Amino acid sequence: MKHIMKIVTEKEVEIKYLKIKAGVRYWEDATVNGVDDEDGSLIPFKNGKMWEPTIDIDQGVVIHWPIGTTARIHYKVCDDGSYYLLTESGSIVLSIEEYYVPEIACPEERGYGDYIIMNVDESGKISNWPSNPCIEDFLPQED
Repeated sequence: MKHIMKIVTEKEVEIKYLKIKAGVRYWEDATVNGVDDEDGSLIPFKNGKMWEPTIDIDQGVVIHWPIGTTARIHYKVCDDGSYYLLTESGSIVLSIEEYYVPEIACPEERGYGDYIIMNVDESGKISNWPSNPCIEDFLPQED
């Protein structure tokens, strides 16, 4: 007879990145270099109907952002987004999949769980990125 137990262990890990995979409803809700992005053709990290940037959480910088490009982003996503907290090596630590937008993805103003709201400067730096970003949305919620 086999005896099987589920054992929960706790481990301390350093979170380095936020990976966003968001289904954008209206690409025209962003401007890139001051131009309305009518179809998403101007915004970096568009992949089909998804917007997929990776952000350095400590620096508030979009990784591999094209230098010289600016963006004002106000994407309606609702529950068509997945968000991943990653280690420096890219391992997933915690995730929110196909759910509302977490607070960390809207540093410019409150997104009410429906919007990604951020402004990115010409170096990839996100304005108003907090020095201690909120990641509590990724923790299991008690009923």
